[in-house]
Parts: sequence; C-alpha cells; structure tokens
Amino acid sequence: MCRNIKTLFNFDPPVTDDEVHAASLQFVRKITGFNKPSKTNERSFMAAVDEIAKVSSRLLHSLETSAPSRNREEEAAKAKARGAIRFGA
Repeated sequence: MCRNIKTLFNFDPPVTDDEVHAASLQFVRKITGFNKPSKTNERSFMAAVDEIAKVSSRLLHSLETSAPSRNREEEAAKAKARGAIRFGA
C-alpha cells in the first residue's frame, strides 16, 4: 500500500488537495490495516484522513528549497522505467 504514497513536494505544478488527500488515505490505510473501515470505524478513519491531509498540506506549503521544481511527467516516466526493470514488463 505505501508504494501509492508519492513524493508531493517541489513539483510544478504544485501539489493539489486531491493528491494530499490520496496520500493521507493511503497512510491511514497502512497504519490501520483497513482497506475500507467498518461502519463502526468509518467516522474515526475519515477524521484521521482529514487531519493528516491538513497537517500534510501545511507542511508542504511551509517547506522551502533552492532546488528547481521537478516535472511530474518526467518523474512518472522514471518511475515507469524503474518498474519495468523491477518487474520485467
């Protein structure tokens, strides 16, 4: 599951709220072991996702770097090439 959490800092265009939410959801899934929580745990699960998304968004917007912004398409192509080598596809 954690492989779905992507680096979100220092990209052009900047990270979106949907990307932060998706990473937060994957994080909560990983630490709880739930892919989908039961009805009993759903409220707590989603509250945790929302809190982590808020904190993550604040963090990403507060970070600074002098490195040039990375290109999303180039990074995706690199990841695809690594996957092809790793999985032989």
